[in-house]
Amino acid sequence: MRPAHVALVLLVILVWGVNFAIIKVGLNGVPPLLLGTLRFLLAAFPALLFVRPPKLPLRLYLAFGLTMSVGQFAFLFSAIHVGMPSGLASLVLQSQSFFTLLLTVLWLREKWQANQLAGLALAAAGLILIGSAHGANMPLNGFLLTIAAAAMWACGNIVSRAVGRHGPINQVAFVVWASLVPPLPLLLLSWLIEGPAAIGSALQHFSLQSFAAVAYIAWASTLFGYAVWNFLMSRYAVNRIAPFTLLVPLVGLTTGWLAFGEALQAVHLIGGALLMVGLIVNLFGAPLLAKLRLKT
Repeated sequence: MRPAHVALVLLVILVWGVNFAIIKVGLNGVPPLLLGTLRFLLAAFPALLFVRPPKLPLRLYLAFGLTMSVGQFAFLFSAIHVGMPSGLASLVLQSQSFFTLLLTVLWLREKWQANQLAGLALAAAGLILIGSAHGANMPLNGFLLTIAAAAMWACGNIVSRAVGRHGPINQVAFVVWASLVPPLPLLLLSWLIEGPAAIGSALQHFSLQSFAAVAYIAWASTLFGYAVWNFLMSRYAVNRIAPFTLLVPLVGLTTGWLAFGEALQAVHLIGGALLMVGLIVNLFGAPLLAKLRLKT
């Protein structure tokens, strides 16, 4: 990779890793479902004035918006709102890779590979360890909500596979126009769950800090992040770019510790290490196994 492109991908990883702490800041003044509503409104407007919607069936826009956007972020924002440490959320959310693997086997009838099974077992052990250490520093409902967010991200990945069958498209334009789907469902959920009084109070006392948080989540994390990521994915092999996402939890954990003093228990660290090793085995295990077979 060219040095400039390495710098770009590392910048995206930094933006995505810090995003979890920014979410926590945004939740200080805005309830989670309303924060999600504002995030997608700002991601869609005014960006949709500058890009055309890709020619895709409406059902794919709806499916992507309801899974990757409404489902994932309603659960993730709610998890951090009820006390899930932002850094730990960035780590647990990576379990989406294994939910995606399960869905591809169950839904798309893909076959297991040995490294995938090994990675899945390691990740499952890591998640069980993390979940077993719930308490004041990590409420169980926050952990379960983060797992639910990871599962919805995986569902969104399956939708993305369906989008890919329609040929190359402007992925950033797709994300922008798909951002029109979440605001109404999220606002309705906010009205029903958080209540009109909470919505009114948050909007009435909407601060510059809240706007900055929403703007960062919408413009930096979503639009800038996806634009640069898809640019790099179009120029390099997937296996050259995708492994960089393993650095996101490192940034998330460090930011959570520096910004909020989030301290993890030893069992969290051991569980997180197992989860990350599982991800590495899932990503790199197949070529290693192939080399071992050739040597034998």
